[in-house]
Amino acid sequence: MPHLKLRLLRIALAIVLTLVVGTLGFVVIEHYPPFDAFYMSLMTITTVGYAEVHPLGFAGRVFNCFLIFFGVSVMFMAVGGITQTIIELEFSKYFEKRRVRRMIEKLNNHLIVCGFGRVGRGSAYELKRDGVPFIVIDNHDDKVERAIKAGMLAVLGDATRDENLRDLGISRAKGLISALSSDADNLFLILSAKGLNPNLKIAARVQEEEAEQKFRRAGADSVFAPYNITGSRLAQAILRPHVVQFLDFTTMDMGLNVSIEQIRVDESCEFVSRTLAQMQLRRDVGVIVLAIRKAAGTMLFNPDAESKISGGDYLIAMGDADQLRRLERLVAGVQV
Repeated sequence: MPHLKLRLLRIALAIVLTLVVGTLGFVVIEHYPPFDAFYMSLMTITTVGYAEVHPLGFAGRVFNCFLIFFGVSVMFMAVGGITQTIIELEFSKYFEKRRVRRMIEKLNNHLIVCGFGRVGRGSAYELKRDGVPFIVIDNHDDKVERAIKAGMLAVLGDATRDENLRDLGISRAKGLISALSSDADNLFLILSAKGLNPNLKIAARVQEEEAEQKFRRAGADSVFAPYNITGSRLAQAILRPHVVQFLDFTTMDMGLNVSIEQIRVDESCEFVSRTLAQMQLRRDVGVIVLAIRKAAGTMLFNPDAESKISGGDYLIAMGDADQLRRLERLVAGVQV
């Protein structure tokens, strides 16, 4: 808070200025050695009440009277200012916690990002770019502060503790990203989260490949090894640079208004049981259907024109944001 820092700076400057004036006064008037003059000034303004370092003459006593009056006044104002600052900070923290609690209570079908390290930070920025409601939790003050400065809702706490997960509204959450620093913490978090919300979708990072199956048995829906993925992308950038550039354009904010989205087909949609040729999505909407994830779980890549759409299917489509929103309204049964 800038005004609190400014207040503390003014208090410090007032104390230093009083000590400097007192020290110089005793040096000039009573010819004290510099340290003795400083010591005498410090005793005077703090009202300690020790004896005079050296006997004072008339001029020195007059000067000391003024130093007592102004010095003690400065110290009283300093104590009052510091007390006021502490009270304001405590109230500020209290009201900030209440504000965050109210915002969390309003969240529904949100995501919880556990850990704001390199992996968690990348996930959080991606969620923010897509406009998805989410909250970040981390047990390091600097990381929480960094998330807040980035415009994210973030809290300080241990994500592996059940009470903290409950406070984040895990029972109402749609998914959780487990990006803690160790496999042991991530595994414990997955077990805790699944116990509190069995329907929660969990994506987790893993450091050791051997731990992947343990994560899946614990309840993780998706498990990623960042170092393996990075190594693969590095190789692909050399072998197939144009493919990597295309994927970056469609999955990252690279300046091109194109993205790939999964869109669920509602059972009541008028396009159910129709083929892609009958829907004419490329002509009427402007999107390209890259794949269809069937309700049964199978994935149909590069579907032909005679592929039929069923309720519960997911269309993996590519287009700009407006086109994808229009497609979403169409297959949700909403009139455009």
